[in-house]
Amino acid sequence: MADKTEIVQEVIDGSDRVPRSSKIPYRNLGKSGLRVSCLGLGTWVTFGGQISDEVAERLMTIAYESGVNLFDTAEVYAAGKAEVILGNIIRKKGWRRSSLVITTKLYWGGKAETERGLSRKHIIEGLKGSLQRMQLEYVDVVFANRPDSNTPMEEIVRAMTYVINQGMSMYWGTSRWTAMEIMEAYSVARQFNLIPPVCEQAEYHLFQREKVEVQLPELYHKIGVGAMTWSPLACGIITGKYENGIPESSRAAMKSYQWLKDKIVSEDGRKQQAKLKELGHIAEKLGCTLPQLAVAWCLRNEGVSSVLLGTSNPEQLTENLGAIQVLPKMTSHIVSDIDHILGNRPYSKKDYRS
Repeated sequence: MADKTEIVQEVIDGSDRVPRSSKIPYRNLGKSGLRVSCLGLGTWVTFGGQISDEVAERLMTIAYESGVNLFDTAEVYAAGKAEVILGNIIRKKGWRRSSLVITTKLYWGGKAETERGLSRKHIIEGLKGSLQRMQLEYVDVVFANRPDSNTPMEEIVRAMTYVINQGMSMYWGTSRWTAMEIMEAYSVARQFNLIPPVCEQAEYHLFQREKVEVQLPELYHKIGVGAMTWSPLACGIITGKYENGIPESSRAAMKSYQWLKDKIVSEDGRKQQAKLKELGHIAEKLGCTLPQLAVAWCLRNEGVSSVLLGTSNPEQLTENLGAIQVLPKMTSHIVSDIDHILGNRPYSKKDYRS
């Protein structure tokens, strides 16, 4: 029999019929009070591109019914189409807006000079455009999709503070910013009594560790900025599907992903495939798949608030969500075995002192 809290939660959820028995753990986004599912669903490449609208709806439904509350998109994904699809699905499903955490990113909005970058003009107009496409009154977090050397930091922070004060977003964050740039934004916010960023979106996986493991923890402790990470499977490289070449249906076979193909067939790429073979043995030992091991490995990092999954079919998504079951098995012994195979553990200042 379901426990009392689960029954109460089902009653509260009503129309959703989702027993929110916390199948997926929730974490605070940085040191903010916003609670996000530790796995989120991203829409890059897939929504409006690689997959049909029907598949997109199935993916969102599986995620939401598993307890995922975080859905991430950007104005540039499929030239705005990803936001349209995301908004249509939310409307169609009738999910309560307050049960969702929707995030979008601004930088590349259109072809005109004034439709890109992080000027006050583009932050305000770009976010209005995103909200219209998603048919939403607000997003939960608006991200600056990359730094903008053409715009003074004070202008960026003031514009982000303005959209939050106007009720267009609840929080703001950064994506692909350096620790120094984030620190500057924080200092400007403190100097002028503005709102600082709460989160950095960063690439993080077995082969890319430095920023999330060395730079961001320091920022988290100093100024409370959390990490929302993406590409836990390194654009599919970590699934092992490229072991014997490039399958036709894969992302690396797409014309615009020639860089990914080059990466896979390079010497480094071949070395990575060899390491993945070894990691496969650890996954076997733990009774999980390689992708599940890779996602659980990202989640074991306490500084990571949420890991964004990008999947192109329901089977993949269900498999990746299964990483939650693997997380308790990520003992220090297993983690050091993985480190030994990878040979790429970055050293932080703390390591030098000890």
